[in-house]
Amino acid sequence: MANSDAPTVSEPFPIFELANRYLLYDVNTITYIRAKYNIPGVLIGGLPQAPQQNVFSGIPLELMPEEARLLCEKGVAYVVDDARAHKQGFLDRGLSVEERKRFAESLRKQGQAAASKVKEKAEDKKQTALRQIASGGDWNDLPEDMLKPPSRPTSRAANKKKAGRPPLETGGLDEDESLFASPMNSFPKPAPTSGSRVNPPAPSRGLEPHTVTPTTSYPPLTAAPPPLQSSLSTSRHYSLGVDNSAASARLPEAPSSYPLYKDLHEKGYFILPGIRFGCKYMAYPGDTLRFHSHFLCNSKEWDEEFDMLDLVAGGRLATSVKKGWLMGGMERPSKGGAGLNKPKVRSFTIEWGGM
Repeated sequence: MANSDAPTVSEPFPIFELANRYLLYDVNTITYIRAKYNIPGVLIGGLPQAPQQNVFSGIPLELMPEEARLLCEKGVAYVVDDARAHKQGFLDRGLSVEERKRFAESLRKQGQAAASKVKEKAEDKKQTALRQIASGGDWNDLPEDMLKPPSRPTSRAANKKKAGRPPLETGGLDEDESLFASPMNSFPKPAPTSGSRVNPPAPSRGLEPHTVTPTTSYPPLTAAPPPLQSSLSTSRHYSLGVDNSAASARLPEAPSSYPLYKDLHEKGYFILPGIRFGCKYMAYPGDTLRFHSHFLCNSKEWDEEFDMLDLVAGGRLATSVKKGWLMGGMERPSKGGAGLNKPKVRSFTIEWGGM
């Protein structure tokens, strides 16, 4: 198996915030944080070749608020307002008014060309079916769209000219008779030879163009990190600059269970959401592709009261799936000077015996 070089990602990298969700769009960044910082995240994108399944997903990668906050506290990432960055890069400073008009016109021409190709394919399909029927083919091969009247606009002059011209295809029969007549009566003309060619009709000028939505942008939009400043709480901290309103120095808001998440992460565990087992987190001793989860984790306040039935049900559930039910929280800071700076997180594992 060939060894591939690890992706190079420059730090700090952006984490895009959209509707209170933290996303990563770059596959190199996704691989980088998984290999270096033990953060797997959850893929939420649909695969182009399998859009109807939900087992295997693609990018973007959604980060939990705890994961985004941890990366920002380490100083390796910063938060970017996705919508604002898109407007700044694409509308404000990316394209001028004339360039936007030319871009819209190019999309309209692409849609017009796509509509013309679709119409040409439909006409070719009709002509092929007519040649098969004229050569003694089966009437069941006639496409259904040939039975529908054409939707092309016609002028009054064309209607008058058409009214003065005798019908050629039906051979003088009315519409009902030509529909149920035999192929020989309906198409009295001889079958075209191999040298003859039916020219497809020219695309109509009034053809409605298809809507073309560009799926990629080049060059990719980037948001520069805010200026670096020192901070007491973190090793590196980024402040919001005046000229870069999309990149923010604020830390993502995390739930009250963040201390437990951070404590488990510092001990080397990979953490995933635990909704499938009715808990807050699932803790893996290594990469989630190599190990099963060992603990079903829930966070509690140090003096928080909870029902004993939840304790029994959680222990039975965890034991039945061969895991441990872990409960943890931050200790109440002691009144002494040593305990005020860094409160300690304690956790307890519960297993149900006799099952």
